[in-house]
Amino acid sequence: MALKTVHPKAVVAGGAGFLGSHLCQRLIADGFEVLCVDDLSTGRESNIRLLLEHAGFSFLRSDVAMERLTVQGDVELVFHLASPASPTAYLARPVETLLAGSLGTRNLLELARSKHARFLLASTSEVYGDPQVTPQSEEYWGHVNPVGPRSAYDEAKRFAESLTVAYRSASGVDTGIARIFNTYGPRMQADDGRVVSTFIRQALSEMPLTVHGDGHQTRSLCYVDDTVEGLMRFARSEHSGPVNLGSPRELTVRRIAELVRVVTQSSSPIQFVAAMVDDPKVRCPDISLAKTLLKWVPAVSLEMGLENTAKWMAGELNDALPARA
Repeated sequence: MALKTVHPKAVVAGGAGFLGSHLCQRLIADGFEVLCVDDLSTGRESNIRLLLEHAGFSFLRSDVAMERLTVQGDVELVFHLASPASPTAYLARPVETLLAGSLGTRNLLELARSKHARFLLASTSEVYGDPQVTPQSEEYWGHVNPVGPRSAYDEAKRFAESLTVAYRSASGVDTGIARIFNTYGPRMQADDGRVVSTFIRQALSEMPLTVHGDGHQTRSLCYVDDTVEGLMRFARSEHSGPVNLGSPRELTVRRIAELVRVVTQSSSPIQFVAAMVDDPKVRCPDISLAKTLLKWVPAVSLEMGLENTAKWMAGELNDALPARA
């Protein structure tokens, strides 16, 4: 994708969230002017505090599902990351999650259409539901419960994908769909219900690491810098996707808990608790398409990524941690 202006502008909806703030930081580093839009329902101002000091960065507090954006000047890229994304957030805010995927997607697609900008949807591996095949390729249609407890997030993203495709075919909007698998790193909220943040918080606090079910369910974990790199390469391409972005290294949840104990040097025991409803049994991306189209593969090892994340979270939790001998 050839950029039209010397200092191109990018709009990042959900830019104060975990992944969104890292994306904003990368865009600024790459010479973009960035408008970060977030209603701060799950995002945090602390994630973008340093960016606010940058002349090319601006922040607008707004709910993109409820308000259409008016942006002055040319816009090159519109990123849609505006949605509760962690289990804790979307289970607590199901209506808001569905509206972000429906009305929010429409409003941002309209912005991209009016500005002749490229639109990038941050979709999710959750569109595959509890998959019956592994690894999951983009051709797999998924195995989803549309009325289960996780359905607000799953169906919001599935609808958002369909609407994105419709705008591309009916209105000629330049669109891309990225299916993001489990991403982790600094700025994750300790209580967001994700497996990495939960285990690290528990390990640093010398609490039992709670593994749901028998721990044999699998996940693949991609460090946030790698995910952002994939998004940037996809944004600069002309591909419509969907494209999987994630790590092809598949691990059981129990093994992830064991690795977190090693990284944090914690003596916390692993405690097995009741399985969660509709919890996917396997989760691993086929990234052949990303390798071919984007020349992208994750570069940060899981061990290094977990260490970086644990160091950051230890600083966040420092005041609440018990003194160590």
